[in-house]
Amino acid sequence: MPSKLPLTVSQPAPSGSLTPIQFQQLAEVPPAVAWFANIDNPRTRRAYESDLREFMTFTSIQDPAQFRSVSRGHVLAWRRDLERRALSGATIRRKLAALSSLFDYLCDSNAVTGNPVEGVKRPRMDSAEGKTPAIGDHQARALLNVADASTLRGQRDRAILATLLYHGLRRAELCALRVADIQERRGVKHLQVRGKGSKIRYVPLHPGAAGAIAAYLEVAGHSDDANSALFRPISNNARSRTASITPDGVYKMLTSYAKSLQIAVAGFGPHALRATAATNALDNGADIAKVQEWLGHANISTTRVYDRRKSRPEDSPTFKVIY
Repeated sequence: MPSKLPLTVSQPAPSGSLTPIQFQQLAEVPPAVAWFANIDNPRTRRAYESDLREFMTFTSIQDPAQFRSVSRGHVLAWRRDLERRALSGATIRRKLAALSSLFDYLCDSNAVTGNPVEGVKRPRMDSAEGKTPAIGDHQARALLNVADASTLRGQRDRAILATLLYHGLRRAELCALRVADIQERRGVKHLQVRGKGSKIRYVPLHPGAAGAIAAYLEVAGHSDDANSALFRPISNNARSRTASITPDGVYKMLTSYAKSLQIAVAGFGPHALRATAATNALDNGADIAKVQEWLGHANISTTRVYDRRKSRPEDSPTFKVIY
């Protein structure tokens, strides 16, 4: 699947309107290519490109127009091949979802009459599969206080950890924050968050995070620079006005602190703080539909992964046994 539209478009007419040649070029863009070009998130684009290239290789598709000839039999054969390769259920589901998303678009564009992925069974979700671990409240409190508040790095790290633990942001969302994204709405400070698909949502700023961010900005000195990255790198802070800490930087920072606190949880990483925030909110009575909106989930079934109220350790019969 090409990553760019395969067009050689002449310059627009002076009026800004399309020339007849440009109009014809755009009219001839295969719907499959238009679907791919419409995916805004670069990570999603890379994942879908890999999955669809794999399907095209398996079916010997050379031209996007050949997607019109794909049948359910082709999809079933591909699924059997994925299973034969012993790929995980989550990986197979993702690959089928990518293909299904393409065909949904082709159906909407009247390029095909049906989605051949519909009715193709996908591997069942294992009870533990895809469930990022959530840490305990005592571990979360330890992380909120672990960074050295006497240094600029420590103040920044405290603000980052508070932002993750109190708002359940993805680390890419955190890294994209700018100073201007702290906004007041109806008298309450909010974070303007850019989620998947460039969707904007507004998350009320928790007082605990607000205090940590304010303390960091006071020391860092860029609170009045609206276009500045909110969480800057420390090593070149003075000359990196727009550069933000990277997702890898967040991961390394978090795992270093977790090691110092002896938090040894399988699968622990930045996403575990998102799981912790969601689990805590649900445990304390938050409505699951509100949590879905808060996390920026397109489907509430994704949010239910974090709903562990029926399996809380403290409710186990283990703690009812008395000798």
